[in-house]
Amino acid sequence: MEIKSVQKFVKTSPRKLRLVADLAKKMTPAEAIEALPFSRKYAAEPLVKVIKTAMANAKVKGVKEGDLIFKEIQINEGPRLKRGRAASRGMWHPYKRRMSHIRVVLEEKKGKEKALKPKTKVKKEEKPTKKETKKKGEKAK
Repeated sequence: MEIKSVQKFVKTSPRKLRLVADLAKKMTPAEAIEALPFSRKYAAEPLVKVIKTAMANAKVKGVKEGDLIFKEIQINEGPRLKRGRAASRGMWHPYKRRMSHIRVVLEEKKGKEKALKPKTKVKKEEKPTKKETKKKGEKAK
């Protein structure tokens, strides 16, 4: 089951958010919520909010926090605000304030583990002891 959460028009550039998102992808959602505030990045705060929202959506659907993993974290570009800074001799230097859209998709990890486990049990073959191998060798002579 997929659980989605989207936050649009975050006033942080996508490039800065992607640095933090790459850190979070390697963790579980619960670990990411605990670790990201200590990453010393301003972009961690909006990402943590979106992850918390996705986890709350999962709780409403009846999925436990420990069973969740990230399926994807997307950081897309939003609109750009055209701004300018006053310069000498009455000039104007333009710059763009970039915005981002964050999309987090979580899924249950139980489904993946079940597919990996074999359904039948494999019996181990017993190795013959030293005495048994000597006896077999003596009979052949």
